[in-house]
Amino acid sequence: MGKIIAIANQKGGVGKTTTSVNLAASLGALEKKVLLIDADPQANASSGLGVDVDAVEIGSYQVLEHTCTANDAIVASNAANVDLIPAHIDLVAIEIELVDKDEREYMLKKVVSELRAQYDYILIDCAPSLGLLTLNALTASDSVIIPIQCEYFALEGLGKLLNTIKSVQKIHNEALDIEGMLLTMFDSRLRLSNQVVEEVQKHFSDMVFNTIIQRNVRLGEAPSYGESIINYDVGSKGATNYLDLAKELIKKNEL
Repeated sequence: MGKIIAIANQKGGVGKTTTSVNLAASLGALEKKVLLIDADPQANASSGLGVDVDAVEIGSYQVLEHTCTANDAIVASNAANVDLIPAHIDLVAIEIELVDKDEREYMLKKVVSELRAQYDYILIDCAPSLGLLTLNALTASDSVIIPIQCEYFALEGLGKLLNTIKSVQKIHNEALDIEGMLLTMFDSRLRLSNQVVEEVQKHFSDMVFNTIIQRNVRLGEAPSYGESIINYDVGSKGATNYLDLAKELIKKNEL
């Protein structure tokens, strides 16, 4: 039975999509069968795995409005062992369309639970907001990974996200767990980066992954080639970091 993990933070630019794409590719490289669901209208996770976003005719939008099955929307990605349900800019409309539907928070859950048996891990790349799309992802998931960038406003907005997770646990999904907080964009030369790491580890101790994702030029270049860091430059520091994260995740879940 596959584990469903949302990657969420309502702050933009914290490394959510970078993490979704490269964690999926790293798990695939470690011979796990992975499905990545792009639930962000910007569709960066789709283009980051080599999909031509403009050509997407069936994707997460059609899956959420139940005009096709999840299996219909699955495409192969260019990362080994990784399948994808891509997104398209039309996903923007889904929040408005679902607003007056019954059980609108459960649309994704209904669809994803039938895919569990086919995959070891199902990752959901969330939009940078706490709207209905992210709520659907949290309701459908077993756990959530929260990327936090090692910068000045890192902890701003974290309280809001944790409150949202609490209310999802209370109302929609009591089994939702925090898989871990992931420190991203770490630059060891900056005092600020080191302070943020200390602060987050002090406040959240066991909830923080041991792996820290370092700032890495190759990591920033890879999406423009439509590739994960594993395909683009497996010898880079970014690839090593995400492979370490994948190993940590596997070890935690197989204990």
